Amino acid sequence: MTKKNEKLPSPAGGRGVGGEGATLRQRAKQLRSSQTPAEELLWLYLRAHRFMGLKFKRQKPIGHYIVDFVCHSPKIIIEIDGGQHVEQEEYDQRRALVLKQKGFTVLRFWNNEVLKETEPVLEKIR
Repeated sequence: MTKKNEKLPSPAGGRGVGGEGATLRQRAKQLRSSQTPAEELLWLYLRAHRFMGLKFKRQKPIGHYIVDFVCHSPKIIIEIDGGQHVEQEEYDQRRALVLKQKGFTVLRFWNNEVLKETEPVLEKIR
């Protein structure tokens, strides 16, 4: 897990929502109402069983983390990363390891990948 007193990036993904006292559920709700353009675009394809008939949820708490998109069957997590993730690579790796230990496959894409190469991203998810 994390070392005592280790400062971690905000689960809010650096978007400035969900203050220190906010619960994960409150932060997730705030994140759902302030999606990035890449998250909005991908959500159009994933929502309402549109993608392979699978039920995806967005900005859902899993353990101590909020994931961008999750499908509980077949246990896939999709993360859409912006520029702040360049500086938090170690944190993201630890986070992915914890989620993998819970049985999830974690797929990561950059914002510009989703926006400019949507079909290849969907194919990788498939």
